[in-house]
Amino acid sequence: MEFLEKLEAYKKRERELAWEGSFKEYLDIVKKRPYVAQLAHSRIYNMIKSYGIEETEEGKKYRFFASELFGLDKTLAKLVEEYFHPAARRLDVRKRILLLMGPVSGGKSTLVTLLKRGLEKYSRTEEGALYAIKGCPMHEEPLHLIPKELREDFEKEFGVYIEGELCPRCQVMLEEEYQGNIEEVRVERIFFSEEKRIGIGTFSPSDPKSQDIAELTGSVDFSALPKYGAESDPRAYRFDGELNIANRGIMEFQEMLKCDEKFLWNLLSLSQEGNFKAGRFALIYADELIVAHTNEAEYKAFISNKKNEALRSRMIVIKIPYNLKVSEEVKIYEKLIKQSDLTNIHLAPHALRVAAMFSVLSRLKESKKQGMDLIKKMKLYDGEHVEGFMPKDVAELQNEVEEEGMSGVDPRYVINRLSSALIKTDTACINPLDVLRALKDGLDQHPSITKEEKERYLNLVSLVRKEYDEIAKKEVQKAFVYSFEESARNLFNNYLDNVEAYCNGTKLKDPITDEELDPDEKLMRSIEEQIGISETAKKSFREEILIRLSIYARKGKVFDYNAHERLKEAIEKKLFADLKDVVKITTSTKTPDAQQLKKLNEVGERLINHHGYCPVCANELLKYVGSLLNR
Repeated sequence: MEFLEKLEAYKKRERELAWEGSFKEYLDIVKKRPYVAQLAHSRIYNMIKSYGIEETEEGKKYRFFASELFGLDKTLAKLVEEYFHPAARRLDVRKRILLLMGPVSGGKSTLVTLLKRGLEKYSRTEEGALYAIKGCPMHEEPLHLIPKELREDFEKEFGVYIEGELCPRCQVMLEEEYQGNIEEVRVERIFFSEEKRIGIGTFSPSDPKSQDIAELTGSVDFSALPKYGAESDPRAYRFDGELNIANRGIMEFQEMLKCDEKFLWNLLSLSQEGNFKAGRFALIYADELIVAHTNEAEYKAFISNKKNEALRSRMIVIKIPYNLKVSEEVKIYEKLIKQSDLTNIHLAPHALRVAAMFSVLSRLKESKKQGMDLIKKMKLYDGEHVEGFMPKDVAELQNEVEEEGMSGVDPRYVINRLSSALIKTDTACINPLDVLRALKDGLDQHPSITKEEKERYLNLVSLVRKEYDEIAKKEVQKAFVYSFEESARNLFNNYLDNVEAYCNGTKLKDPITDEELDPDEKLMRSIEEQIGISETAKKSFREEILIRLSIYARKGKVFDYNAHERLKEAIEKKLFADLKDVVKITTSTKTPDAQQLKKLNEVGERLINHHGYCPVCANELLKYVGSLLNR
């Protein structure tokens, strides 16, 4: 009955969070905790900051977004630092509509949902607590009760800035129910909730002929008209439009630029002056973030229409491109698959990676930089080492093309194709070749790509296939080399002896004959060539190894086989090249002998126990690599 205990603890927590008191008591809270009266943009900014900020080589990473949005760190840092931070400081940027513009399935809706869910959670914390006049349909800030003439004195005493006026309903309530006694007005703690329509509103466009502006600004309550006699009486009006209920929080304007113009004009005064017109009332103050999203085509059509200049000048546009990092794209697919009910199907290692490579390649633009192709660019963007290029080249490549990431294959297409492969399979495992086949077959059914785009995507599938061939060989190489680890260590130590003699200008002594020998140049080059070390670069590479060796010796540490990642890779590749015939015979023979069978079983176990393969995909990998080596 552990769940019932948790349920009881939840109900207890709800009772503890609830608070109600008089305006006078609320002032005591404001005195002790002035942040309860912060404005909407400030609350959102502080919510984002409360999750922590991580400093990386690429800049700031805001952890608030880390669980749902991947590969967009720079974009999100720009959003926080160029919009939310200045808006939180009450600079003019807060009077702008935040428009997220980018390709379909790029994360715009996810970003807005994160902000909404985050606000709901944050309002239940001590730092995010907020209070409202009880009974106010717009969840009014109680400090609006303070007359304008006294606000300057209040700010001096409490250190709290007051912005905004009472809504029409609260003005009547103050006079009718409290006879103007501000101190007695009831105040309660509120919690943001999209479901209960408190502080979070969502407006979605529909048929402009049938959609009413009342969805934004509220409407007359005809059932109350006989009692109050006039539409201008606030008690005969429902302040339940999305702009009303989103006060103090956030209002999402879905597909904003698809809306009829009459809905957009309401945003002009709200964005600039912080108020809007509803019914037969004076302008109504609202403190809220208006966030909208659209795609690039609709945005370009919008800005080309001169009639939209007034609204356009009241927007801050943040581009939300596709992710361009393979490792981050994999996280997107993992997140989406976890939300499904396909836990019984095994995804072979690199299955999602090949899909991610295909997606990222489709979004990249060709570079004019000499020696740079799409594959190298993809690897550099993902933080991999590419011979002949440095990490600093990434910034140069990114500045080369402005619109990179604004087009290409979207995650929904990939997930649809993965779903197709997962559902259709007769086995309990999906390997990278199954994924590539599904991506390729899906191009015939894709409704919106041109013949030229299809050709390009087919070429990208071939590119990814070649990359996977190298990954597959390397995977089997690692498993085989492990079985020959002693040989790898001997080769490693032999190389170090020769490098030491080469750099110091000394000779080696034959352990059997005691004969003095020159360093084995052929051996050293056969290893260095495995990782692309050129003839001109060999000296500096060897000197680097010797310096690393000296540093380890000075610290009393052993410079072993795993101490230098690139040298380790070179040793493994050299050993694999030497063992290539053994691997080829072992993996491709239809009737392996006892020794070959033993070796195959050892490699298979290594793949299963240490590399994430299941018996099915491990066997398929060995067969595939055998066929590659026989070509």
